Amino acid sequence: MKIVIVAIGKTTTKYIAQGIDHYLDRLKHYIPVEPIVLPDIKSTRSLTADKQKSMEGEQILSLLRSGDQLILLDERGKQPSSREFAKNIEQLMNQGLKRVVFAIGGPYGFSEEVYRRADAMLSLSRMTLTHEMVRLFFVEQIYRAMTILRGEPYHHD
Repeated sequence: MKIVIVAIGKTTTKYIAQGIDHYLDRLKHYIPVEPIVLPDIKSTRSLTADKQKSMEGEQILSLLRSGDQLILLDERGKQPSSREFAKNIEQLMNQGLKRVVFAIGGPYGFSEEVYRRADAMLSLSRMTLTHEMVRLFFVEQIYRAMTILRGEPYHHD
């Protein structure tokens, strides 16, 4: 199984980008992970939040292949513990899926079309986090999940 992480806009904060790269490098030993960064849709006065979500949604949906599992990182999603998340990853791996696509939306979230296509929603916190921080925290949680599944000592209860 391959994990695809789709995010809107570049990570511009240097230390966050370095942290993401650090965990992506560590993940190479466990599972293929493909980060995809979609270009920002620049907000203008003539572009409503709904139109921006719709345009971003079209980009996200255009990346999906038949059989992909789409999981949105969304504040309204389930908030599993790290061990529960690891178990969820293991279940996805056991389903024989080729790709699981995790999507991190833009500043206004996702369009209704993306919500309708989603197979699940996941929340990292009830707190509001920057999209850049979400990317770092999420890639670290994937790494943590893989070490939990292998019984390695990275995670402490």
